[in-house]
Amino acid sequence: MKQESRKQEIINAAAILFKEKGYSAVTMRDLAKAMSIKAASLYNHIQSKQEILATIIIDLAEEFTIGMNQIINSNQNTIYKLEKIIDLHIDVTLRNADGLASLNNDWMHLEEKNLLYFEKMRMDYEENFRQIIKNGVANNEIKPYNIEIMVFSTLSTLRTLYLWYPKQKSIDANILKRDMVSVLLKGVC
Repeated sequence: MKQESRKQEIINAAAILFKEKGYSAVTMRDLAKAMSIKAASLYNHIQSKQEILATIIIDLAEEFTIGMNQIINSNQNTIYKLEKIIDLHIDVTLRNADGLASLNNDWMHLEEKNLLYFEKMRMDYEENFRQIIKNGVANNEIKPYNIEIMVFSTLSTLRTLYLWYPKQKSIDANILKRDMVSVLLKGVC
């Protein structure tokens, strides 16, 4: 297994603190204390708290964007694409639930250039998801419910998975994937 770089260790520790306290409440001293190092030592690896936040959020947003682009450009049917989107969210949550807290709760603290870049990726992601749903309805692959309700219901569930799943000690990742796909795509009846 590849050893993490010191910079990645700092980013991971910051993600945990940002999740617990929120970006605005965390100081570089808090981060240094959590890592049992001097605050000045952090600056040997990173430039600022803003750099840490941008790295966390932009890396995750780019991961979602790459995943969505692969899904939307595939020649698969709507159900397959929706299953892959659910899988993507679960996989990212399992790898980086702490980072997802920043993605969902702290993105508005990004500086302008990164904020605009993030907002564009998020809007494009949502529009691609919406288009998959529209195509599925048009092709009679999924039921013709209100598109916006389907988009909201599915994405809000997937986006908050990072809050719920870490508390679930008895649910295996494979069961999570299987049952989330079934519940989100087929309902409970």
